[in-house]
Amino acid sequence: MSHLFKSARCIPFLAALGCAAWNLTAEVVITREGGRLKVEMDGKLFTEYHFKDVSRPFLYPIFGPGGARMTRDWPMAESPNEERDHPHHRSLWFSHGAANGVDFWSEGQKAGKTIQTQPAEVKNGKERGMIRAKNQWVSKEGKTIASDVTTMTFHQSPAGKFIDYHITIRPVEGESLVLGDTKEGTMAIRIAETMRLKGKVGGGHIVNSEGIKDGETWGKRAAWVDYFGPVAGKTVGVAIFDHPTNPRHPTWWHVRDYGLFAANPFGVHDFEKKPAGTGDFTIPKGGAATFQYRFYFHEGDASQAKVGAEFSRYAAETPAP
Repeated sequence: MSHLFKSARCIPFLAALGCAAWNLTAEVVITREGGRLKVEMDGKLFTEYHFKDVSRPFLYPIFGPGGARMTRDWPMAESPNEERDHPHHRSLWFSHGAANGVDFWSEGQKAGKTIQTQPAEVKNGKERGMIRAKNQWVSKEGKTIASDVTTMTFHQSPAGKFIDYHITIRPVEGESLVLGDTKEGTMAIRIAETMRLKGKVGGGHIVNSEGIKDGETWGKRAAWVDYFGPVAGKTVGVAIFDHPTNPRHPTWWHVRDYGLFAANPFGVHDFEKKPAGTGDFTIPKGGAATFQYRFYFHEGDASQAKVGAEFSRYAAETPAP
């Protein structure tokens, strides 16, 4: 047996064949195409980062194991059997519904926008690729509320595909920033319609690190949550990991039966029925707050994908710069 087979951990669909799997690290190449950055792994599209003329930057589409489409197409594209609710649920994104009172979550008439301020830094690699972008959070009236530096790292292992999302948020100079107590946020993905817990084509399930399942996971605290279900006849899933260095770890989860799946460390009033403002999080003048998450796209359910073990590996890693 070659060294490649000796060094790799067996993945579920190959375990049945009695083999140890091969090394599935992949060369990551990121190229610029107009208002987006295309991310490829070993020559195949993984995702695209959209940043031009949008309410906020987002990743769409996302192709998981075996080429499974992991997120809803609408409103970026039309596909059959998809609900047309929540047009601001654009595949995978970070935003919040109350930043010094300004809504950056929705796309309503009073909502602000997150605007990239300069060309993103891009790094390709044999095992990992990276996009680093600088953004400003701007109200409808044109006032800058905050800024952020967002770093997304793309990689793969025998277990599946990964996106590491690292964001540092700062108030504007001379002001503080309050990320307000609302369920409308924050680190989010809108999964494929067939993976949903409920709906006309939904056949999915939800489980968290505490063993809580399905609809009972909403508003609960957990280190991770996994949402899995069928896509094109195969069970696939996505887990979100809340890094232990994050403020208020383990976070609360705004995870819905209709396919919204978000980590939200701020919405305590909604999640725990505590007084309004309990979940307010203040970044003081001159300060900053950093949040980091890992998205794990895998085959099988949470048990088959060994989500708990993958989280332990992530939790032990040194936080990204």
